[in-house]
Amino acid sequence: MGQPSIAIVGSGFSGIGLAIRLKQAGFSDITIFEKAGDLGGVWRDNTYPGAACDAPALLYSYSFAPNPNWSRRFAEQSEILDYLRCCADEHGVTGHIVFGAEVTDADFDAGAWRIRTRDGRTHTADLLVSACGQLSRPARPALPGLDTFAGATFHSAEWDHTVDLRGQIVAVVGNGASAIQFVPRIAGDVAAMHVFQRTPHWISVKPDRSYPRLRAVLNRRVPGLQRLSRLAVFVWFELLLNPGLVSPRGRRVLSAHIRLLCLLALRWVRDPALRRRLRPHYEVGCKRVLTSNDYYRTLNRPNVSVVEDPIVAVRPTGVVTARAEYPVDTIILATGFRSHDFVAPMRVTGPDGRELNEVWRDGARAYLGLAVSGFPNFFLMYGPNTNVGSGSIVHMLESQIAYVVRAARVLRDGARTLDVRADVLDRFDERTQRRLTTTVWNTGGCDSWYLDGRRNTNNWPGYMIEYRFRTRRFRLADYVISGG
Repeated sequence: MGQPSIAIVGSGFSGIGLAIRLKQAGFSDITIFEKAGDLGGVWRDNTYPGAACDAPALLYSYSFAPNPNWSRRFAEQSEILDYLRCCADEHGVTGHIVFGAEVTDADFDAGAWRIRTRDGRTHTADLLVSACGQLSRPARPALPGLDTFAGATFHSAEWDHTVDLRGQIVAVVGNGASAIQFVPRIAGDVAAMHVFQRTPHWISVKPDRSYPRLRAVLNRRVPGLQRLSRLAVFVWFELLLNPGLVSPRGRRVLSAHIRLLCLLALRWVRDPALRRRLRPHYEVGCKRVLTSNDYYRTLNRPNVSVVEDPIVAVRPTGVVTARAEYPVDTIILATGFRSHDFVAPMRVTGPDGRELNEVWRDGARAYLGLAVSGFPNFFLMYGPNTNVGSGSIVHMLESQIAYVVRAARVLRDGARTLDVRADVLDRFDERTQRRLTTTVWNTGGCDSWYLDGRRNTNNWPGYMIEYRFRTRRFRLADYVISGG
């Protein structure tokens, strides 16, 4: 084939990292389609007060582009976005991005992908990579009457900075990872805030701190120091946290210290009755374990209340539960993302006319979370069963990036199409789902965004190092190859 043309959809950590590694491997015909006017993915979109990463910055960054200047252990949104912009600029990737280009359709025809954007533009590529991620489309609850509410309503992932919350009565629908970050930031400005909690979360202390200036100097002068610190964080996740999620024995032995940290944090809530309402009744790790040093303390404020009664309706002036009505001025939806829409709203159609979402009607699945049988020369980043319940998704993404680069090399070496064998995908998926049956996500007694009602579609059932090992080679025998 020679130099294949490569199209990447999305410019977050997946898309930018892949483009960098492709360029370093000698590929030049690369186009990144980005629907927005800037790169960054979730770190561009999520600008709510207090937005930050809950994985240490040393591990939530590219190993091939270390940042010696992180200001704190857990980086905030603006710093992560700046990091991505710098990576794209320094590695010559920004010029490959087509901004304002939302891909709506991709069809494989005559050995190539025909790509269409919402504004009518077309593009042809030999290799197509979806780097949309699992957490890019906000989920909005179907609350009766929400469209009739007279005040401001917005999702936390689409924060409306034109709304002045000072002196307002605010309803926060949801109490997950985003809510526990912005609730403490706005509590001091609002007149009152009602946090509508469906299910309590296990919330641990957050071991966050600012780095002294000397740290940045040492990182620059002794690069090995930062690599060693990154390795230590990785080992901590792999040996002390992940076993408590994926291993039945680890759950019995290692989950105790996580539970203890969460219960210690819960003591920050002064009201014993409220503490009981905030204590989960499912196993630690079944839902994502959250971290915060100020959320529980914020719930002690006299202008903040936690409401457990389900919302039954929204009226023009407020929120209604089965037992009360709460007049509010603004509703903030902290209701997460549509994590199972791996390629939506893009329609991906294979050579036989089958559309990917139709193939996935019984649940999304992909070989190594990367390839789907019947869709040649198509790969997913952060696809099905590649999320980690503990650790850093960036480590998983680097494994996937290396795999896709190897696939691109196979095309460059003469192959025309690469289509993962159906039996290979079936065996991988069956084994993955079987292993997930003993994890805390499937058996811990909760309902989470990891599950789609039929199966665990999102999570990897093992360790990050295991996934790195599984993706270290591109096995030609796993694919039907034409033209090579």
